[in-house]
Amino acid sequence: MDRSEVVVKVRDLHKRFGELEVLKGIDMDVHRGEVVVIFGRSGSGKSTLLRCVNFLEDPTRGTIEVAGMALGGGHRTRRKREQIRSLRLHVGMVFQQFNLFPHMTALENVIEGPLTVKGSDPDQARGRGMELLARVGLATKADEYPIRLSGGQQQRVAIARALAMEPDVMLFDEPTSALDPELTGEVLAVMKSLATELHMTMMVVTHEMGFAREVGDHLAFFHEGLILEQGTPEQVFGNTRFQETKTFLEAVL
Repeated sequence: MDRSEVVVKVRDLHKRFGELEVLKGIDMDVHRGEVVVIFGRSGSGKSTLLRCVNFLEDPTRGTIEVAGMALGGGHRTRRKREQIRSLRLHVGMVFQQFNLFPHMTALENVIEGPLTVKGSDPDQARGRGMELLARVGLATKADEYPIRLSGGQQQRVAIARALAMEPDVMLFDEPTSALDPELTGEVLAVMKSLATELHMTMMVVTHEMGFAREVGDHLAFFHEGLILEQGTPEQVFGNTRFQETKTFLEAVL
């Protein structure tokens, strides 16, 4: 694995919602196999960054490159819509809410993308889907519908569903914020295994600072639409430069 390879490159990223400028010029590189943890107060632009990387939101200005595919901000043309579809094949996303299809079993949720988007062979897709459910600890729940699963189990199915598309980078938007504390650990354990065993490239928005310290390779503290402070966990936790970062960490640790 080439850790020097940049999988996600963000340059001068701005995002406005009307008069409100949520992102004010973000520059970020995410390397192959790296776990980048993004943290900060609500409204600081963390989730908006992830949604721009996946083009769920169109950047107002700037460029985003994923797996060598670069797209700029501004309006969507037909060609750009096609480029966004191609880019999304390289990106898996896990949301706060699990967004599973309620009328599909766990396994059907996992294999839906490969079947409908990639045209995968059904038998191969099912086999791969069972492997992924086993990886997230849910091999015995393949035929259960989401309503029969706990929140933590649903989120683990959502992770398996994102992995099924074999993305170059996984985006996690506060994946444990909707979970009770006792269910949070099982989701974080799966995410840790993706990082340590699969060396998955990940961008994680979270308030789970224990995860950030243990698993993160690079941390970025967002403050009012900018990256105020960034570095290794040792630098950010042990040698905090800005009072805003210090105040935030004291509140969540």
